[in-house]
Amino acid sequence: MKRSTRGCGCAIAVLVLVLGAGGFGFWKYGLPWLRSRPPKPTGELQVHVLDVGPIEGDSILIISPAGKSVLIDSGDAGKGKVVLDALKRYKVDRLDYFIATHPHTDHIGAADEVLNGIKVGTMVDNGVDLSTPAPVTATKPGKGKKVAPPPPPPKKSKTKTVNAFFDEYRDALKQNGAQYEKAVPGKKYDLGGGAILTVLAPAEPFFTKDQMKTGGNDTNANSIVLRLDYGDFSMLFMGDAESQTEERLLSKPDLDLKAKVIKIGHHGSKYATSENFVKRAQPEAAIISDGAWNRYGHPAQSVLDRLKAANTKVWRTDLQGEITITTKGKGDSGKLYEIKTAKETREDLWAGREAMKDDSSRSGFIAYGDFGAPPKPKPITTRH
Repeated sequence: MKRSTRGCGCAIAVLVLVLGAGGFGFWKYGLPWLRSRPPKPTGELQVHVLDVGPIEGDSILIISPAGKSVLIDSGDAGKGKVVLDALKRYKVDRLDYFIATHPHTDHIGAADEVLNGIKVGTMVDNGVDLSTPAPVTATKPGKGKKVAPPPPPPKKSKTKTVNAFFDEYRDALKQNGAQYEKAVPGKKYDLGGGAILTVLAPAEPFFTKDQMKTGGNDTNANSIVLRLDYGDFSMLFMGDAESQTEERLLSKPDLDLKAKVIKIGHHGSKYATSENFVKRAQPEAAIISDGAWNRYGHPAQSVLDRLKAANTKVWRTDLQGEITITTKGKGDSGKLYEIKTAKETREDLWAGREAMKDDSSRSGFIAYGDFGAPPKPKPITTRH
């Protein structure tokens, strides 16, 4: 007597349909979810906020657990040696990424020195071009028209033009051979080992001078802003972003701005680090890269007061030198990250500096420097 196989065939068909539907569901929803999840941390991440003072400036070195390196800014002209020495000290013989947040000398004045001193894989900036226009070539005149005499060659001067630093940066970039990219919000850079660097700003249209009537500088407001994620650790790099930049970021409710550590925008200027931004970011630690001889009252007392009210701990390069943050991306004995400084200070970290100039475009902010010479040390007199 033959056994019926009709029921068996139906069961197999149902099973195939279920497996097919499950496979399709995983491909459609499960796989994208898995890909969107941050990779697990696999080692130590290092962030070194270099001391490029005592005037002013930013230069930050990131070394991922996989050994990839990122330099954010280079400090002012003449600080290239400080940056290159730090790269050598941390055994970085090639930069995977060099990011110029915006074209001000205290951020990329030494970019040409760095590009001339080390190989760079990819150069990223905000796309603002300050290059000196090329001279116009005279065209041949028609019949009967006189040719205007060529202008006399410019006299050589030891004084550089305000855009000279940008021309030097672009020339050095060509010589270096690095690939060039314009920063695009949402672009992610995989640094390996689970570390991801994401561009948050600037978004177009760029800020203009007319939009800075409440204070601040449009070039600063168009700074590149970055977010670094590694396991449970996160850090914001604000460049010289102003409060207008922060407001634009805050207007995006889905944008993750909460971070364990923040590199404060614009060296602690009163025109940045707004109360609303601090509330959204909720940083545990704030790093201020500033110079003891800056003229603009960085960091401002109002900024320090806002950070203190938010229970955020503060570190400052003007008082503590180079600042290093290390993390393994997960709590190690209850400690997610560690912050060390090059030197101890007896000065009050919560005391702001008095401004000699207002760092606002509407009040004569000098866009390309003018920080002045350092104060002369007072002669030591001895009594007999």
